[in-house]
Amino acid sequence: MSALTNVPSALSRAGVTSALALAVAGATLLAPGAQGEAAAATPGIKALQVAASKKGSPYQWGAVGPHRFDCSGLTLYSFKKAGKSLPRTAAQQYNRTAHVSAGSRRPGDLVFFHYGSSVYHVGIYAGANRIWHSPKTGSTVRLEKIWTHSVWYGRVR
Repeated sequence: MSALTNVPSALSRAGVTSALALAVAGATLLAPGAQGEAAAATPGIKALQVAASKKGSPYQWGAVGPHRFDCSGLTLYSFKKAGKSLPRTAAQQYNRTAHVSAGSRRPGDLVFFHYGSSVYHVGIYAGANRIWHSPKTGSTVRLEKIWTHSVWYGRVR
């Protein structure tokens, strides 16, 4: 029972705060050898977990990990670790995804920030209107609320 009690605080310290992440981790602890939600995790959920594990990594323009990232470098790295290939830039990644509506978005989808028709930033949707991203010079990979309505969503297949 003590292992289950420590799951929320351990994940919170790691920066993984979405209910889905807690459910996936809980399923693994409750049935370690069973084929549960953790085994059935989509590439998007796996990428979300990778991005969350990079919390605190510094932003560096053009960096694709494993210790420094720009925005599209973080998404590229995270999905590569989840077994999916993405192109390098946010705009190229948008063009490669299956576009989904805000009402159909789910954790692990990519969130593309745009001005008009130009995509300028990308992060990974974590649920509850929040994303994991590497925002800008002088900052680090972090979980943050989506701050604008000028976003599009894409699902990596």
